[in-house]
Amino acid sequence: MIIAARICRLTLTNFRSYRAAAVAPKADLVALTGPNGAGKTNMLEAISFFSPGRGLRRAQLDEIAFTEGGAVPDDEPAGGSPSQNLPRSLSWAVSAEVEGALGLATLGTGIEPGVSGETQSRKYRIDREPVSSATAFADHLRVVWLVPSMDGLFLGPASERRRFLDRLVLAVDATHGSRVSALERALRSRNRLLENRTPDVHWLDAAEHETAEIAVAVAAARAETVRRLAAALAARRDARFGFPSAAIALDGWMEDMVLMHPAAEAEDRYRAVLKENRTRDAAAGRTLEGPHLTDLAVHYREKGIAASNASTGEQKALLIGLVLAHAALVSDMTGTAPLILLDEVVAHLDPDRRAALFDELDRLGSQVWMTGADPAAFAGIMSRADVIDVRTIA
Repeated sequence: MIIAARICRLTLTNFRSYRAAAVAPKADLVALTGPNGAGKTNMLEAISFFSPGRGLRRAQLDEIAFTEGGAVPDDEPAGGSPSQNLPRSLSWAVSAEVEGALGLATLGTGIEPGVSGETQSRKYRIDREPVSSATAFADHLRVVWLVPSMDGLFLGPASERRRFLDRLVLAVDATHGSRVSALERALRSRNRLLENRTPDVHWLDAAEHETAEIAVAVAAARAETVRRLAAALAARRDARFGFPSAAIALDGWMEDMVLMHPAAEAEDRYRAVLKENRTRDAAAGRTLEGPHLTDLAVHYREKGIAASNASTGEQKALLIGLVLAHAALVSDMTGTAPLILLDEVVAHLDPDRRAALFDELDRLGSQVWMTGADPAAFAGIMSRADVIDVRTIA
């Protein structure tokens, strides 16, 4: 039985453009409307902080707090703030009353007020009791999203597709983020050792031993998720589905190997590769082989072309289909239908695709939070959705 996690009440304090705000949706479909800059995306970003990581904007913690007179526009790119030079308190908080797999719970996260100039770490709480990280929230809800910054996914660098891939994995395995971070640290340690003309061989062996273990764990999690998602996408070819079907695969020898051979064998091979490439990696100043360079290959199945060669509209449709198939996979793998965040997606679809999207969202059974400047874009679901003008809740 699939349980749909739902936010019954969302409360923001000192968050982005909101000094204080609360919304309590009743329907599964929630449409946030209002002009550009009103704070629609900020509301979705607040929800995204209930998943591991830095949210859908990948923001630094000191960019998030409310600044008087410095509202953050909806279309602000990640990592930037027009008001970042204004004095502000760094404290902020987001809380949600959630009905999920474990029943009713209150989740909270944010930065607590501190002494001026003192660095504050982000806090996490479940029913007001502290927990170590947002990973603990996964017992109550999972979150997936599609935002405008992802539109160039198929044309952008491999690093963006790896980040997208890791978010797919995170939705089914909340500990994946810590493994990816550990791999990055291990590779940095090895690179620093190689900076010496005569590095300590024993230290280097130890560093490569640890790096290989973590690298294979990261590759295995990615490979298993992609294997399952590829099968789910293939199964949708003959189903009633309003979006083109993507064929996906990982471009990396380690990901191929871990699906066919024991992890220990893959670790031994990578250690041998690292040892053999020490001179080359030292000259390059970085490790030139491993899962930190893996790419996600995406093809438009019906046309038999790379997604990067599809039209802009086709790429958008492929991406929507991929995200929706992933949401269904999260439900199957975890038993919990994830929250879905769709930022400015509906307005860019023709009427047929828009209707297909709403039908698919109904089938998924998830609570869905959408944004759009024009309420008319949600005309097809007015009778069964909460359509909320964000200017009324600020």
